[in-house]
Amino acid sequence: MRLRSPLFAPGDAARKIAKAIDSAADAVILDLEDSVAAPAKPDARAAVAARLAGMAGAPRAEALIVRVNPPGTPWYLADLAAVVAAGVATVMLPKCAGAADLGRLDHHLEALEAAAGRAIGSVRVVAIVTETAASVFGLGGYAPVAGRLAALCFGAEDLSADLGVAPRHADGALNAASAFARAQVLLAAGALGVPALDTPWPDPRDPAGLEREARAAAADGFGGKILIHPAQIDAVNAAFTPSAEQVRWAERVRDAFAANPDAGVFALDGKMVDRPHAKLAQRVLAAAGQGG
Repeated sequence: MRLRSPLFAPGDAARKIAKAIDSAADAVILDLEDSVAAPAKPDARAAVAARLAGMAGAPRAEALIVRVNPPGTPWYLADLAAVVAAGVATVMLPKCAGAADLGRLDHHLEALEAAAGRAIGSVRVVAIVTETAASVFGLGGYAPVAGRLAALCFGAEDLSADLGVAPRHADGALNAASAFARAQVLLAAGALGVPALDTPWPDPRDPAGLEREARAAAADGFGGKILIHPAQIDAVNAAFTPSAEQVRWAERVRDAFAANPDAGVFALDGKMVDRPHAKLAQRVLAAAGQGG
């Protein structure tokens, strides 16, 4: 599953969900958390589970991610039980404070997978890992529980709320703490070998700001950017899709190493190419949808 453009859709909004599924977004996040009011959560859960069950085997089924409610809330376990039984491929864990939260989720998913007759480990996890100040300092500890991880997400809004400041300055730039956390997510994701997903651009009426931030995120090494509106899809897909020139370079590097599997370094067009270039080529091809 590519994750250039995961698009949020409220779990209790059937029309928005249908529109999101039919869109060009790489993935659709069916949200049971922030966009659903507390009294509506049981009905939203049932609706999302029915949607998942009804799409079993459909081409877009693997692109559906469900953001469950956070650990410690009265809805968390019920959300997990409903969506795992309905066949969800990936869950998004909000308010992930550290490896312990991911470890508990792993145990819960194992039990629910077994109860549903599913393969253990079949449900992947996208974790939002910077929603509190304390969580930022736990980013180096995920390796022992990272088996299910599909991606790490940087979220600026909740982190800034935890600090009591606005997430962005007047020019749209992130505040100092958010910029620090953003860099930490990139490094942690790189260490774990999973994509990092950038925080949403908050204003759908500012396409220039979105395009600027998305291109900067791609240049920094993010694999995608969370979206809050369908109008943001095209710009983000474009920002995280390598150019034809980049793809040609990556194909040539891949093919050169395939033809010289024992080579550590050689010249390509007069420039040195070594194993780090091969790794970069694989990432470029994956971002282009060619695997690696």
